[in-house]
Amino acid sequence: MTTVSEFTPRRALATGDDQRQDTGRRRSAAAGPTTFTAEHGDVYVERGMTPLGAREANRSALTALLDSAGIAHFAVRGTVDHGTVVAVAEEDRERVLETVFRGLGQYPGHLTVIDPDAPRPAKPMSSRDPRAWRDVAGARVLQVSWYRTDPGRHLLLGHEYGCAVEFWQRHGTHLVAPRANRATWAVAADGPGVVGAGRLFSRFVSDWTPQHLAPPLPTRPEFLVDCADDIAFAVDAVYTWVDGDDPVWKRRKAEAKGEAYHAESASDARFISRDELRYSVRSLHLFAPWIRNIYIVTDDQVPVWLREGVPGIRIATHREIFRDAADLPTFNSHSIESQLHHIEGLAEHFLYFNDDMFMGRPVAPHAFFTASGTARYFPSRNRIPQGPVAETDTPVDAACKNNRALLKERFGRVITQPMEHIPYALRRSAMEEAERDFPEAWARTAASRFRAMTDLSPTSSFALYYAALTGRAQPGSMPFTYLQLAVPDLADRLQRLLDGRDQDSFCLNDAFSTPEDIEAQQVLLDDFLTSYFPTPSPYER
Repeated sequence: MTTVSEFTPRRALATGDDQRQDTGRRRSAAAGPTTFTAEHGDVYVERGMTPLGAREANRSALTALLDSAGIAHFAVRGTVDHGTVVAVAEEDRERVLETVFRGLGQYPGHLTVIDPDAPRPAKPMSSRDPRAWRDVAGARVLQVSWYRTDPGRHLLLGHEYGCAVEFWQRHGTHLVAPRANRATWAVAADGPGVVGAGRLFSRFVSDWTPQHLAPPLPTRPEFLVDCADDIAFAVDAVYTWVDGDDPVWKRRKAEAKGEAYHAESASDARFISRDELRYSVRSLHLFAPWIRNIYIVTDDQVPVWLREGVPGIRIATHREIFRDAADLPTFNSHSIESQLHHIEGLAEHFLYFNDDMFMGRPVAPHAFFTASGTARYFPSRNRIPQGPVAETDTPVDAACKNNRALLKERFGRVITQPMEHIPYALRRSAMEEAERDFPEAWARTAASRFRAMTDLSPTSSFALYYAALTGRAQPGSMPFTYLQLAVPDLADRLQRLLDGRDQDSFCLNDAFSTPEDIEAQQVLLDDFLTSYFPTPSPYER
């Protein structure tokens, strides 16, 4: 039977505090929580849970058991980023197995005997099942985990976040690994113990990841190397955000000069705050903890949920980043995006998010940048319409055509594809150079208070292609979903996205909803977002 327990690994293993209750399948019509079934075995409740938190809790629980038995061990730079790997000497096998058996007897978890030569990994089994222990006596690698869920039981973090124990064979003066890792096949048997930064042991970790999620680990000198595929540079995140219900902002908008040329440009749906930003920031906390700083660009607005003054996040106002104060106020995202590279302290490498973009599962910075710093962009399957800008063009198509004309004139190359609604990986230097190379078009875009036929789309296309044509970006791909909210089957689509949780990123876009749509949509979105991202970020009140 599946059981759910309050569980803190080190405390639990020390005190034996174990209170279990039964749980079954829970689901709402729109976007219910993740399913729990009997095959999952024991599941432990943990508040403030994140994938890295589950990973570290599993590692610390297992190494605490090894420490209690006086068994020497060291961290290995494994080839899988979700979990951790510790090495023990083969001669300690019997003591290791006895210790693991004792720990899992007190707090049941999951077990896998890993055969490095097998074509497919074995399925994890409950440690309560005698079959799970059948082959441990000769295992080269043993993976141990305790499944975790949040108090609302929406997330289930399972065996992939476990800790693998590798039995290293002594050969002469060296210990030899039972399978490949990212650094070496062997370490000196009597070599010194050292401490390695958390980022060495997972690509989901950077030097800016909180140490309680990814602490430095005891390891061996052979693992303290900079590999060719390591990303050690800082990556920031930037959002643009507006609260369209703010009466002060509404008054500024009403008083602004200039008319929108296209209905979509002034659509109220473009300025609605559905609280997406709160959950998008949660998605970074859960699934991209390698981000250094988050900047939220606003028109002197502050989200009501934001704890100001917390390290790692801050508001950057339009007044701060616009070089020409005469361009303000502006209600044009193209205009605002043209100034993002002026944010004080912004890293050379950054991701630009609309507030309706989310990380959907743990994603490494390598999805957006190469180790050498090259940015990745994600071309759409759509094509930019042929011909010059026409009054019948949408704002998106008009901007793409303007991008195309300028880039063709400068580089002799024709761009044919817009970009997918995936967080845009940008190079600050490329945006600075693009502004210098095309000062008139850039200034014209910055000065457009509403979207205009003369706009560029600086971040979602122009700067990406400029970086590519100057050798700083290359095309990439990732699993993602783009979901327009104004669809009749929105509830079913959100449910599939929640049930699958198999997309690196997704976008919940809204440009065409009517006032009649919004209330019903909000009920669905509230349920979906709280189920998908149940763990508050440290930036929330």
